[in-house]
Amino acid sequence: MSQPKYDVIEPTEYKPSSSDRSDARSPITKALIGLAGILVAVAFWFIFNAKTVQFEFSTPPDQIAISGGPNFKVGESFLVLSGDYLVEASAAGYFPIAQQISVSSENTQKLSLQFMPLDGFLKIIATPSDVTITTGGNTYSPEELIQLTAKEHELIISHPMYIDEATTIYIDGKNQTQEAAVSLDRDWANTTIDSEPPGAEVFLDGTSLDLETPAVIPILSGEHEILVQKNGYKAHRQRLLAIAGIDRTLPRISLSKADARLSINSRPADASVIVNGNYSGQTPVELELRSDERQTIKILKSGYAQYEKTLSLQSNQINRLNATLNRNLGQLSIEVQPQEAITTVNGQEIGTGDHQLNLPTQEQRIRVELEGYAGFTKNIVPKLGLKQSIKVRLLTNQEARMAAMKPTISTHLGQNLVLLKPFEFDMGASRREPGRRANETLRTAKMSRLFYLGTKEVTNKEFRQFAEGHDSGKFEEESLNEDDMPVARVSWKDAALFCNWLSAQDNLEPFYVVDLGKITATNNNATGYRLPTEAEWAWAARTSDDNQQKLNKFPWGQQLPPPDRTGNYADRSAAHLVGRIIFGYNDNYIVSAPVASYKANNRGLFDMGGNVAEWTNDFYEIPSKEKVQDPTGPDKGDFHVIKGSSWMHGTVTDLRYSFRDYGVEGRQDVGFRIAKYAEEKL
Repeated sequence: MSQPKYDVIEPTEYKPSSSDRSDARSPITKALIGLAGILVAVAFWFIFNAKTVQFEFSTPPDQIAISGGPNFKVGESFLVLSGDYLVEASAAGYFPIAQQISVSSENTQKLSLQFMPLDGFLKIIATPSDVTITTGGNTYSPEELIQLTAKEHELIISHPMYIDEATTIYIDGKNQTQEAAVSLDRDWANTTIDSEPPGAEVFLDGTSLDLETPAVIPILSGEHEILVQKNGYKAHRQRLLAIAGIDRTLPRISLSKADARLSINSRPADASVIVNGNYSGQTPVELELRSDERQTIKILKSGYAQYEKTLSLQSNQINRLNATLNRNLGQLSIEVQPQEAITTVNGQEIGTGDHQLNLPTQEQRIRVELEGYAGFTKNIVPKLGLKQSIKVRLLTNQEARMAAMKPTISTHLGQNLVLLKPFEFDMGASRREPGRRANETLRTAKMSRLFYLGTKEVTNKEFRQFAEGHDSGKFEEESLNEDDMPVARVSWKDAALFCNWLSAQDNLEPFYVVDLGKITATNNNATGYRLPTEAEWAWAARTSDDNQQKLNKFPWGQQLPPPDRTGNYADRSAAHLVGRIIFGYNDNYIVSAPVASYKANNRGLFDMGGNVAEWTNDFYEIPSKEKVQDPTGPDKGDFHVIKGSSWMHGTVTDLRYSFRDYGVEGRQDVGFRIAKYAEEKL
């Protein structure tokens, strides 16, 4: 059997085609694929971490944009990451919004934004048309379009001849123009006046109306005088009461024929003329009078003697009366100190020293002045037959400055401060003084700046107006937190910030410079509230008269022990709370007492010893013996000086006025009182 024939397959060398290579992709393609992968990953990361923020606007916006980070709008919401963004939106008729927002970590958030409408315009249509429109302290005419903010406004529409009307109009704003019609009620009445014969000139309250009878006169409501006069006739006067809106016609006035004329002149002119008891004008004046009657003429002018004459007039001619008025003089004696001061009367210099003057009985302006002194001015009316005197002692500029200051002032919270005028005195204590500590260096302080000092320590109630949640706490179950107790457990910084807050309430320039919540400096030219300097506190406590010869050692005097109930110290009732007490002493309080529970010192200051010790403004240091001028302590430091004893103190060291403590944080027996400079630094 024959074998089948097969084709023989021969092995050949393998050569791959170019289209079959796995690494044939170009580098650019690989980069694009990689970038696309990164973008997809970032997109998934963003979607996973993004927060949904929905904005609620007071009116639908025309446009809204967010900047500050990636964001995507999805329907009415935005997808953004947590963080701060700027939202900008606009709507027709409203001010655009550009507001910073903070997106929190919550997944879904709603933020409300308020559009404020643009100003609007108001057109007043008024009857009468020439009114005056007043709103917000500004005055407008009806021809003006009044631009007003979108809110309720009060307007007053006024006219000299009409009754004022007050109205309230709400302005919608949004650049829209609104109209309002206002009709005023008249404040006058038409009065018809006629005379026989006609053609007489009409005067109202002494002023010519340039009208002749018959005439219709608009007269404001109220009582007035009408004068009707015509050459050759006696003048007619009468009083009338005009009632707004009620017109009237006066009975026809019959003028009596005058057959004589009287021309009256006076020196000086502008004197009042009274004829037979009736006012008839001011000189020069020409009057029509009867010739068959005796006429009594009086001429009056302030500062002059009355002129009076009775005469009979000749008919059919002009009679003339020329009067010279005599000055009324009063005696005035002026005594001045210093004698070299210059005196002027109505701006005219009359010399130095004392003076005896005869002056007209009219108001005279007396001025006394001298360089370096505050001037004196007085208006006085000399009296006929009466001798008057003025005694003037000019104050130096310094004396006048001090005299002009109020002896006491009050804060927004009703706290009283007294004005103090310090002088040179000794601070610290002698080395020989029992209880003295090494930091009580004896040195002289020259004080020159006037200052105010609070009469009482700041209370819990007052401090809580600034820090609502403040709690002075307890000490061994004894409360320190009653409203009328002195505030305690306040740091020096808290006390200083209270002073700045109180300055803001009273519109005073703050004393402490604050940056990011930290007190970085003081403004010694400011008159805002502050803590007293150590020198001010020591001077107010220790000095008792106008010199430094006698300095108080203790709040009650010079010797221990204190009389009972002279101040709040560590007494026998506090023996179970504190280590050292004043043996046998009783002040009726275990811990702090209500402020001002004890007698004030000679300067009207309460609790300068006892109750709570007090923060001062000064940084703490051990001072040198050098004399100092208006000391305010070192420029920097870690601690601040604390002055005065407290309810916890009972030793001779602590009870002395020269005792100096220091700290920075709050303590259960440390509070403060306020001070301020009386004026800016000269």
